[in-house]
Amino acid sequence: MMISVLSEVCKLIKALIFDVDETLVYYESYDAKEWFNRYLEPAFKQYDINVDFETYRKMVKGILPRSYVEKLGIDHVEFWKLVDNVNLKYRKVLAKEGKIKIFPDVPQALSELKTMGLKLAAVSNASQKCTEFVLELFDLKNYFEVVFGKDYSYLNGVKPNPYLIQKTLKALNVSPNEVLVVGDSKLDVEAAHRAEIRAVQVLRFDNFVEEADYHVKNLNELVELVKRLGMY
Repeated sequence: MMISVLSEVCKLIKALIFDVDETLVYYESYDAKEWFNRYLEPAFKQYDINVDFETYRKMVKGILPRSYVEKLGIDHVEFWKLVDNVNLKYRKVLAKEGKIKIFPDVPQALSELKTMGLKLAAVSNASQKCTEFVLELFDLKNYFEVVFGKDYSYLNGVKPNPYLIQKTLKALNVSPNEVLVVGDSKLDVEAAHRAEIRAVQVLRFDNFVEEADYHVKNLNELVELVKRLGMY
């Protein structure tokens, strides 16, 4: 197990906040541009929305705010509701085709973490419906006390903004030094650090994020890390 930074004093870990896509599950043969061209662009044309792929991706990655489309005369809440409805339909198609996969280490690791008495939460930049659909697809939802997707009342609060992480802290009634955020991307790490929480990167696809406090190859290694940090 690779660990990049060790805390001088490790307080008891009480909760873990998990990213969902590419951390717990993945999408076989997913290509963002193909999805945009086949599913999202036709929906945009139906509503006379002129947003190209590069602009859309910049909003998704946080390079542009989610509210950017307001500059184009498009209500940003309605815009993202349309995107999310298309995304949910797409996920249902993939599910029927068996192309949404769960990483094999996930069920056992989540079960063991629950047995250890930890509070677990799932937080995603996807919509609430998309997030819950994927978790329910693999009977994972019951492992989590809290599940949060993007909040339509504050759409710019998606990761790397710490808003959803901070919202989760309140819901779980835990402080930042009692929590680890577990994800696969730089967005997860940045959101964790902006909420003053240690970040664990799961190296699912070798996309190493140097800024993460800890790196693990899978969730089995995460369980061992938590045991050591929490002195279970």
